Amino acid sequence: MESHKRKYASDKFILLLLFFFFISLNIRAQQRISIGLHFDPLISWFGSDISEVKNDGARPGINFGLSFNKSFTPNYSFSTGVNLVSAAGRLSCSDTTRLEPYDSGDELITVPPGEAVLYKIQYVEVPLGLKLKTNQIGYLTFFSDVGVDPKVMVGGKMDIPALDIEGEKAMEELKLFNLSYHIVAGIEYGLGGNTAAILGLGFENNFLDITKDNGIQPEDKITHKMISIRLGINF
Repeated sequence: MESHKRKYASDKFILLLLFFFFISLNIRAQQRISIGLHFDPLISWFGSDISEVKNDGARPGINFGLSFNKSFTPNYSFSTGVNLVSAAGRLSCSDTTRLEPYDSGDELITVPPGEAVLYKIQYVEVPLGLKLKTNQIGYLTFFSDVGVDPKVMVGGKMDIPALDIEGEKAMEELKLFNLSYHIVAGIEYGLGGNTAAILGLGFENNFLDITKDNGIQPEDKITHKMISIRLGINF
């Protein structure tokens, strides 16, 4: 049942991307707007502001979506889009921790000291940035994109290997909204006309707390950091 729900959510997001894609083609015909698709493998990990709670390892993930760039000079443009980010990370606490499952009526989960909790999180985000690019040199154009990313959590689960727990819903442990900043730099390789292949490197940091401090849990601020490889195409 859970796999069917995840597939249904992914299908809805893909349909949403296709809708924006075809709408943007119509807008692009009237304005100086370029559109792009990207599929970015990433590595993500957590950061903590207290010594009792610490990062316990990085995890792979993916960021894919649709981008829009509205030029206001030949070398500067406003960038936005819509992304689905699937990322994860591991946390451990030096004290006993009690976690709330999805249904607050269920019994709390007690995690022994030092045991890792793996959180798997899905976000839908709308990046808002400023893109700078050089004049084309041969087939190459160098670019950078800096901005912020308002986002909403659409899925959250946790694994606790020490307790043989896998795929437990974690919506009660994670905050619904967050905000990050992003930095992406790379190259565009011209394929003819306005079409270009993209290769870049990105960094993203959710600078708001992603976890709730429920019950007797320690008061902390947990941030989520990501390094990604930008693979895409612009039209």
